[in-house]
Amino acid sequence: MPQWDDRPLVGREAELARLLAVVDRALEGHPSAVLVAGDAGVGKTRLLDELAVGAAERGLRVLTGHCVDLGDVGLPYLPFVDLLRAVAPGSGHPGLPALLSARSTPAVPELPAGDAADLGRPLVRRPVADGGRLQLFESVAALLGELAAQTPLLVVLEDVHWADRSSRDLLRYLLARLAEEPVALVASYRSDDLHRRHPLRPLLAELVRLPLVERLELAPLPDAAVGELVRGLASGVPDRTVEDVVARAEGNAFYAEELLAAGLAGETLPMGLTDVLLARVEQLGEAAQQVLRVAAVAGRQVRHDLVAAVSGPLPAELDAALAEAVHHHLLVVSDDGRYRFRHALLREAVLADLLPGERVRLHATTAAYLAANPGAGTAAELAHHARGSNDLAGAFSASLEAAAEACRAGAPAEQLQHLEAALALWPAVPDAAARAGRDQPALLLDSAAAARTAGEPQRAVALIRAALDLLGPDGDPVERARVHYRLAQALSRIEDQAAAHRESSRAMALVPADPPSPVRTWAAATHARTSWSLGRRAEADAAADEALAAADALGLDSAWADTAVSLARMRGGSDLPGRLEEALVRARRSGDTEVEMRVLFNLAVVPYEAGDIAATLRWVSDALARAAELGVEWSFYGAELRHLGVSARYVAGDWDGSLELADRLARVPEMAAHVGAAGLLVQVGRGDPSAAERVVWARGLTDRLDAHVLLLLAAAGAEIDLAAWAGDAGTAVERARGAVRQVQTYWDADRLAVLRLVATALAPVGDAAAAARLQGDDAGARRWVEAGEELVAQARAAVQDHLRDVGPFGVEAVAWQARVEAEAARLTGRPAPELWRAAGDAFGYGHVYEQARSRRRLAEALLAAGDRTAAERELRAAAEVATRLGAAPLRAAVTALARRGRLDVPGVGRAPGAAAVFTPREAEVLRLLAQGRTNRQIGVELHMSEKTASVHVSRILAKLGAGGRTEAVALAAAKGLLPTG
Repeated sequence: MPQWDDRPLVGREAELARLLAVVDRALEGHPSAVLVAGDAGVGKTRLLDELAVGAAERGLRVLTGHCVDLGDVGLPYLPFVDLLRAVAPGSGHPGLPALLSARSTPAVPELPAGDAADLGRPLVRRPVADGGRLQLFESVAALLGELAAQTPLLVVLEDVHWADRSSRDLLRYLLARLAEEPVALVASYRSDDLHRRHPLRPLLAELVRLPLVERLELAPLPDAAVGELVRGLASGVPDRTVEDVVARAEGNAFYAEELLAAGLAGETLPMGLTDVLLARVEQLGEAAQQVLRVAAVAGRQVRHDLVAAVSGPLPAELDAALAEAVHHHLLVVSDDGRYRFRHALLREAVLADLLPGERVRLHATTAAYLAANPGAGTAAELAHHARGSNDLAGAFSASLEAAAEACRAGAPAEQLQHLEAALALWPAVPDAAARAGRDQPALLLDSAAAARTAGEPQRAVALIRAALDLLGPDGDPVERARVHYRLAQALSRIEDQAAAHRESSRAMALVPADPPSPVRTWAAATHARTSWSLGRRAEADAAADEALAAADALGLDSAWADTAVSLARMRGGSDLPGRLEEALVRARRSGDTEVEMRVLFNLAVVPYEAGDIAATLRWVSDALARAAELGVEWSFYGAELRHLGVSARYVAGDWDGSLELADRLARVPEMAAHVGAAGLLVQVGRGDPSAAERVVWARGLTDRLDAHVLLLLAAAGAEIDLAAWAGDAGTAVERARGAVRQVQTYWDADRLAVLRLVATALAPVGDAAAAARLQGDDAGARRWVEAGEELVAQARAAVQDHLRDVGPFGVEAVAWQARVEAEAARLTGRPAPELWRAAGDAFGYGHVYEQARSRRRLAEALLAAGDRTAAERELRAAAEVATRLGAAPLRAAVTALARRGRLDVPGVGRAPGAAAVFTPREAEVLRLLAQGRTNRQIGVELHMSEKTASVHVSRILAKLGAGGRTEAVALAAAKGLLPTG
């Protein structure tokens, strides 16, 4: 029998060397990661086994986790449970006990947030030990960091193409968080399994952009290496057999091994891999074959007690059968004593060969064992086997239990998966309502709550609509009203305000105002919000007054707090913070997490709108800590608070803090992607080379996620700013036009956010118009002025609409309005220093960067007006901010202006004069070039031939490093080299 376990590694010396280099980096104290890709059977596991041996010999601790293909079973964090089980117990990190043992607390399904506490159903909190995904992810990262501090680590994750969503999220988080830990992380996956919509694809595209991550593709082995492998497995193999194996294996190491094993057993070599594998299985005795069938149904890894209970042989016969399967290298024994197939392809072949009835019986026996022995597996596995045995009622109950386990483990995506599995089984289970402890519409609402927690608001809307359809027009009016206002709340989160208002109106129509009731109160509270969002002020005020009075009468603290926030935001006033703080007290007393987070968000955003950035940052810090404590950091308001924090730090000039907050949790649900995209403004402002690629990413999400306005604003703002610094006025105008149009579609009169987009786009447009005027291109100048004036008109219309339909606005909008007016003057060639001074003063509320940008333009205007002293003072202030922030593009613009104007700015060297760069004749040519003259016209005016003029132009372009005449003029102007005579 070939000695697979002792064979040397063949044909992978270069790949192993690359992986060992990663191990060596960990020994030197540096983290790194490799994604190993290859077809099934190409040798990924063998290579990683060799890597583990080499790492252990170098003194690293090796932790290995395996992903398993169990079809519809959602086992959250399975590979991490696998690798942490031996090291996590007793670590003291919160979240890990629940991760390693999902059955640690009684299963109680989590109810949807919003009104549960007030409707007599307590809002279920996850145990403190499972304080949400952030706490869990941090605990895993901290544990690995502690272990690595003792001994450098090699973490191996195999077969991540089968990883559950929560495991993919945790992997993303760990790779993004690695900074100084001596950890090498290697993950393998089947490249041939990654179809176009495979969920691993977008994650891989994101991970390879991380600086610490590289990718290693395992190609098929060369024929010579396959031949060497075959000869190394068994001595005396005839050359003809070797040649036959090499020809059929096509570089696949596992196929080659199995072909050889079949040939050595006297079999005629079959063509297909499945035939080869089944031929190997058929060499075993019946008892050993039955053991393999049980193991195939149970999963790639299986405990001895389960095999014993399901397979049937007596203990002595079972031991012999297992020994036979292990001896023939079909099963191997893991370090924890479990049996696993030597390769996943073996399991797949055995499973595919089972007859339907045989498969059902094995699933049934396995399910019965798991049901009788709760500690032997998870509820998700029980649900899988119950479905496989056609025990739909058992699968239904187990799916609900699996959803509760996933909730406790901080895995909302898997929680949703199991709830939806239960929903699919509902029609086939006669006593489903009794088993679930609720009716089907209630289960749909619970599923919608899980979808919202998982960051899938569109899915939440669909589930609530399904609940509404199920109730039908003749259903209980109270239940229908509850579902209508829940739907209104969900629609508001995806920016469909008109539809949200229709649903809240329907809820109001179904339940009378007198006598007051909890459902009517929540319907009125929701209706106040949806009416206000559409500018229906009287309707909003009436609904809010009704909800507040009813909530007070009924003692519904969460409804009172929610309505108080709406009223406070609608009516404003000097006592606004005091009213919000009272709402916070009531929200916490009610136990309604979502309302509490809404109050905290408004407590943070009110000072932001007033220009008190320091107060905003204090509230954001407290609120995010509370969100993490409650496990709702990526709920709607949790994400909005993080977005506000990213923006506030950016405004305050804490750019490092802004980026850190944007990237702190790498798991970003798509509907909260605006949090990460908000950090793009820092990257663009610093001239980060990766900013362009990140802008493409953000725009791709914007195109896919319809109506995500905050993501649109973040992406469009960054793209326009990037184009502005590049001098690409065309792109800036095009993107601004499209974004303004989209924002108006979704936000109508409340669209002051377009002021920033317009003001930013106007900067390169004004530059382009000025350049055209400089070159005497009247048509070009007119074209750019018209494009700019169109944007100015849109900004002014937004201001007028807001004043008419919404009311006064905050300091940030005032500042951007001032910037628009200053840019509008510059567009027509008017310096207007008074307008630029007004803009700079307006941004003085705390927007450090934009005030510096305004001061740079003010210096430019003052210089044009002849006030060099004032220009120098403003430019120095802008230069100090640009240097402190690391704002390279702004610093370059300041430098160019200082040199052009011969202004004394610290850190900006004196620019050489035109006489030091150009000959007197070249200076004359450059002057005419700037006026848009052709070579012929230059020759006539300077009394030289056209050819000589062309030679001078070529020399000027070469000295400036310009690719054309227009670029040469622009560069000369930026460097202060244009002749003034």
